[in-house]
Amino acid sequence: MPVAGIDIGSLSTEVVILDKGKVLSEIIIPTGANSKTAAEKAMQMGLEKSGLSLDNLQHIIATGYGRVSAPFAHDKVTEITCHGRGAFYLEPGVRSVIDIGGQDSKVIRLNSHGKVVDFVMNEKCAAGTGRFLEVMAHALEVDLSEMSRLAQLAKNAVTISSMCTVFAESEVVSLIAEGRPLEEIVKGIVASIVERTVAMANRVGLEEKVMMTGGVAKNAAVVKELQESLGMKVTVPREPQSVGALGAALLAEEALGNKEGQNR
Repeated sequence: MPVAGIDIGSLSTEVVILDKGKVLSEIIIPTGANSKTAAEKAMQMGLEKSGLSLDNLQHIIATGYGRVSAPFAHDKVTEITCHGRGAFYLEPGVRSVIDIGGQDSKVIRLNSHGKVVDFVMNEKCAAGTGRFLEVMAHALEVDLSEMSRLAQLAKNAVTISSMCTVFAESEVVSLIAEGRPLEEIVKGIVASIVERTVAMANRVGLEEKVMMTGGVAKNAAVVKELQESLGMKVTVPREPQSVGALGAALLAEEALGNKEGQNR
């Protein structure tokens, strides 16, 4: 019987619909100004793609920053639990998950059964997140997709010392005015994100295997720099943005199975 997971983030909303472990549809859209509208739109798109109606879904779990904005959800679960569950399903044996989303970042440690045993989260500042990258791309007048290529061209990186996104943007503008090479500035931005992520990883005690999720995982330069700084291989799933929604859908299947077991 079909179930769904929806992850409502600050920048994007994802829906995954499952039926007996098989993915029927996977949707990613921008959240925009209204998370409730985004949740309803993403779910409708997911239903249309899978040929189902909302009444067909036997259980729906919402997660993420805006999980309270999904009135159709039967349960709400934290993104920590959902990202851990989704990552472990995609790669059994994963012990650490690094998730860098639009407005926050988190490092999650799992046990050998895929259960969360510890985590650390940065949600008070946009530094080191997808939003940080967006602001820096705007300051540099380059596309986000171009930043990864530029960073990998640089041999050296300038130091971005500001911890605050606003001050870091001013620092980048000053570096441009000084005539510093664009690729070295971008590499410095990447290094800044990685430095903050590694500090979080050290606090939680990172263990191999490591998986990176969230939109920033699509930036190859960040992944490469992170691997080099950690001295560990970091795997990235096919669609890193939907791991939380996948985890929510998997938990929905488990909840449905438990409910059916109790009714027998």
